[in-house]
Amino acid sequence: MAKIASHFDCLVMGGGPAGSTVAALVAEAGFQVLLVERETMPREHIGESLMPETYGIFQRLGVLEQMQTSSYAKKVGVQFVNHTGKESAPFFFRQHDPRDCSQTWHVERAAFDKMLFDNAAKKGAQCNDGTRVLDVLMEGDRAQGVRLQTPEGSVQEVAASVVVDATGQQTLLASKLGLRRLNPDLRKAAIWRHFRGGLRDEQGGGVKTVILHTAKKNSWFWYIPQSEDTVSVGVVGDRDYLLKGRAAPEQVFQEELDHCPTLSGWLSGAEPIDKVRIDKEFSYTTDRAAGDGWVLVGDAWGFIDPVYSSGVYFALKSAELAADCIVEGLQQGDTSAATLGRWVPEFSQQTGLIRKLVYSFYSGQFRVGKFVKEFPQHQHELVDLLIGRIFDGHRGAIFDDLEPWLEQRAEQSEE
Repeated sequence: MAKIASHFDCLVMGGGPAGSTVAALVAEAGFQVLLVERETMPREHIGESLMPETYGIFQRLGVLEQMQTSSYAKKVGVQFVNHTGKESAPFFFRQHDPRDCSQTWHVERAAFDKMLFDNAAKKGAQCNDGTRVLDVLMEGDRAQGVRLQTPEGSVQEVAASVVVDATGQQTLLASKLGLRRLNPDLRKAAIWRHFRGGLRDEQGGGVKTVILHTAKKNSWFWYIPQSEDTVSVGVVGDRDYLLKGRAAPEQVFQEELDHCPTLSGWLSGAEPIDKVRIDKEFSYTTDRAAGDGWVLVGDAWGFIDPVYSSGVYFALKSAELAADCIVEGLQQGDTSAATLGRWVPEFSQQTGLIRKLVYSFYSGQFRVGKFVKEFPQHQHELVDLLIGRIFDGHRGAIFDDLEPWLEQRAEQSEE
């Protein structure tokens, strides 16, 4: 491991997609960047399905060709299955837009994150894994640097003009400053694992992310086919429903699967290849995303919900936008909150469109296929949302017709 210097222009905590993106872009601009990750890379992580709008960011990072020549399963669309087992017509991205950028991938996160981590090193960042941040050093609201513990166990302080929190759901700096706020309307949990040998539908030239409701509508499953005949399968429901007063997570997973006959059929010849894992209370926001000398990106900024596979894309996009502000701030000698957080208002506003779509999904009555049949004029915009095309400032009429479901969700929250 390379020796850590005593000062960097930018210090990034967290080697996931957000952290590696910030590190790569700031280093590419000619600044000294240290990227630290507490775990040893590669490491496992949840979130394998991407949105097609990641294409442009991969292109900018210089990893698009690696993605195109990889063995990752090509994601060509999204499909929904309601609680009765009725399948919606697939939303194929290339039918909506024939360009290459309308296709994306289902990735194995360990290898995917390592690719981005290594890319940051190629761009000139010093990338150290197995390195733990013990504390962020503050002087008032201004971040001054961090206290690190190396893999060998030694502790040292490193100064930095800008500190980036990309620590994911650990939210290291946001937690230190008391900025994290759980979303009371989306207190969900997920139980998930991988299988080999499940149904693999490659209609449309690739695989789809499939969202399936259970018969009782108390939970839903994701079904994400990956390479080498593996599939990621997870069940999501209210935290208390899935985890409180029930059996062991593996049994709960099976009980919920028994309430989803379509998925049970798809997995009838499959074998689990790992243990079940749990994620909970993953929907949250932060009161502020930037301060003097610091900025939050990716899941450290916030996370909405896994249903529309927006997590990795929002991590990459927030990192790209933040990196541009960091570069500008370092060039001008202005690393104030105003400069480092200039990207945040529009990003928050536009990601709020996906949040509205999530609230509609959880309203209890909303069904994507039914909605499109009732309002066919909104199909184009709905697919745009599923692709992730939300950062053009456009707000369409789809949300006017979604308002009844949003109002119903609001009424449920008040009860």
